[in-house]
Amino acid sequence: MAELPTHRLLLVHAHPDDETINNGATMARYVEEGAHVTLVTCTLGEEGEVLVPDLAHLAADRDDQLGPHRIDELAAAMSELGVTDHRFLGGPGKYRDTGMIYNDEGNADTPPDTRPDSFWQADLLAAANELVPIIREIRPQVLVTYDEYGNYGHPDHIKAHRVAMYAAALAGARSYRQDLGEAWDIPKIYWTAMIESAMRESLRQLRAAGDTTTFEGMDPEGPMPPLITPDHLIDAIIDGTQWLDRKMNAMKAHATQITVDGPFFALSNNNGNTIFGDEGYRLVKGTAAPGPKGVEDDLFAGLA
Repeated sequence: MAELPTHRLLLVHAHPDDETINNGATMARYVEEGAHVTLVTCTLGEEGEVLVPDLAHLAADRDDQLGPHRIDELAAAMSELGVTDHRFLGGPGKYRDTGMIYNDEGNADTPPDTRPDSFWQADLLAAANELVPIIREIRPQVLVTYDEYGNYGHPDHIKAHRVAMYAAALAGARSYRQDLGEAWDIPKIYWTAMIESAMRESLRQLRAAGDTTTFEGMDPEGPMPPLITPDHLIDAIIDGTQWLDRKMNAMKAHATQITVDGPFFALSNNNGNTIFGDEGYRLVKGTAAPGPKGVEDDLFAGLA
């Protein structure tokens, strides 16, 4: 086995673009610091909405060629962030994007009818067994994935959480599937989190600028939806201001999914320490090593 870098970070995400939105600055930072950063994406995002009119024919209800296109978008985004090790769970296209609906509460939910090849319908153990050998190969000290709600209810995010957490447990069991590599117990596991105070401040600025449509229905002084995490539950904040330009360029690479010319993105680019510059995390396995501000400023903090 080739010698591994001192620091190794594994991220498990549902669709291309999720990684950049949630952790783009974090990924760019650790690449720059010499860590080995591995991204595993679980689907090609075939059911995504196509925001580029000239590419509308790629949509699932037309040519159904969005998935292959998003492979190229992801590669371009990873090039912007400097990530050279990015893989699809089980290989490109093994698991189909499930799609989503909005329920009566306005949250993402599972469609009433899902395809047999959708990620949501995948056998949990079989899917986890696709990730176990990657964990045992890379031997990451840090795993990043979603919380049990997938952060906002998308079925593929929920399934990615379940697969990542189950695979992490299986990979650490010495007696489990020795044919999949030597056991490795991941020291620290984090769930991505959108920081409440950062979201409220961004909303205040948007509303003050006269924008009432971005995040419509969200009051900066009112209750927050489930995808927002209260500050007291945040264990780590990566200040990504230094890497914000690279994160925004990576978001632009996901052109069919993200439009970066709206007021929210203008706000984020001009005030990088609000919503996109600071990337929040909840520590769910391992020992926290808070910095001077009471939270970790390094996901590898406390590790030898």
